[in-house]
Order: sequence, then structure tokens, then C-alpha cells
Amino acid sequence: MLKQVLPIYAICNLNDHPGGDDELIAARFSDYLLAHQDLHFPHKHSFFHLVYFTKGSGTHSIDFVQYPVTPGQIYFMIPGQVHTWDFEKAPDGFIVNFSAHYLESLIADPRYTDRFSFFSGASNDQVLQLPASAQPVIKKVLENIVKENHLRSRLYKDLVRALLIELFILTERCVSKEESLPSTRRKQSLVREFQQLVEVHYKEKKLTKDYADMLHITPNHLNALCKRNSGIPAGEVIRERILLEAKRLLINAQMTIAEIALELNFADNSYFSRFFKKYAGVTPQTFRKQVLK
Repeated sequence: MLKQVLPIYAICNLNDHPGGDDELIAARFSDYLLAHQDLHFPHKHSFFHLVYFTKGSGTHSIDFVQYPVTPGQIYFMIPGQVHTWDFEKAPDGFIVNFSAHYLESLIADPRYTDRFSFFSGASNDQVLQLPASAQPVIKKVLENIVKENHLRSRLYKDLVRALLIELFILTERCVSKEESLPSTRRKQSLVREFQQLVEVHYKEKKLTKDYADMLHITPNHLNALCKRNSGIPAGEVIRERILLEAKRLLINAQMTIAEIALELNFADNSYFSRFFKKYAGVTPQTFRKQVLK
């Protein structure tokens, strides 16, 4: 049996800056790639990660969804997601890695990043092609982040944090230019709360009714909200999260299929295998061979 183990990188593993801390990396992307040619793929991060491409071609993937690399594209990743790169032409741009606690000293809300759609953890929300009008502004903010992190002048950490927040807000405005009505914001808030509950409870709670009860709404209402927001019912949201975790665990070749089934609270190995093949289109064993090949 293959013995490959999925690497999980922390900022302290990657920060080569003299006197660098464990909370932030900000660099030109070409410099970062040159300094980290030994990165193993696929891998996970224990930190937030964003890249803005100014040039290059090839592909990258987030949680097994593949995207073409194009200039003007920015992507955002939350801790725990599976990531790969496969570049054809040498890319450049900017990269920022920051810890889950990096903004807390400036902002009282520990879940501040939840306000932004691209930190939802859903890969289709995380990869954005910025309009041409926004690209110079975003590039300038990233240049300032890299500059401040390099110069390390007085209060540079607070300025970098403020620049990151500016980057998030400017990017969010590119995604949604119109302010939602209060009723719409309430519905969006319920969907986001549902997604957060799924993230915490997907292993033991697999029914729409379980989450509707926690949100104090009916299952039909929750289904309608999810369909309006993402085009799929609540039950499918739950199944997709279980399937995603199964794929992440299958990359770790040291875990048996039976161990993964147990980790995800399936009644037995056979039930898990049927579930996986039904929704992934291949057996767990075939998926593992394809990814680890």
C-alpha cells in the first residue's frame, strides 16, 4: 500500500524571512516559488492563503476543483483546504499567507473573515477574475503589503493588517457591487450560519432537519434558502461537505478505507463505499489511485 501522507504546512515551515514570525508571509509570487521549490503537492495549509496572478499560465486546484491560471485572477483559501499547482509558463504576482489569529489584535471580531464571500470555504466562491479597472488598485495594495512586511518600519504589523482589510473590502466590492436589502441580508446570514453549522457537525448530523432545528426554521424553508442562494438543496450541501472530507482523507494513504468510514461515522465500510461511488462517480480506491498516482 502507498505510504504517502498529505503534508500540512504551517507559516513557520515556510517563513524564510530573517526574524520572521509565525503569523504572516507576504512576497512576490516568483520569489516565493523560488524559495519553496520543495513544496509537495497536493498539500494543506493551517493558515489563510491568497494569491494574485499578474502573469503565467497552467492550472491550480482547490479541494479537487481545477482552475486555469490567468493574469488578473485572485484566489483565497481557508485553513484545511487541499491545494495543488501545475504551472506551464512561469507565474508572477503576489502571495499572502496569514494565520487565523493575525487580524485579532486589530479587530475585536474573531470571525471577521466570515463577512467575505471568498472566505466561505466553497471553492467556486474563492477564485475571482478581477475586472481590469480593479486590477491596478488591488496590485498597489499588495505591493504595499509586501513593501511594509519587508521594511518592517514602526507599527508595520498594524499597517499590514489594515492593508489586508482594505484588500478584502475592495475585492468584495468587485464580487457584489450592490448593497443587499435587509431581508436579503437576513436570508444570506441564515445560509452562512447553516454552512458554518455543517462545517462543525457534518460527521454526526447528516439530515436537513437536524440543521433546521438548530436554526429554528423548517426543513422546507432551509431548502428554499439554499436553493435560492447556491442552486442546491440543504441535503446536497451536507452531502458535498461529507464527500469533500472523504476525498481529503483518501489522500492520506496511511488511512484504510474502513478507518475513513469510521472517521466519518458511516455504519460500515460498504455503506461508505456505496455513498462515495454514488456521488463521486468512482470507488474510494479508484479515487485514491488517481490522486496519488
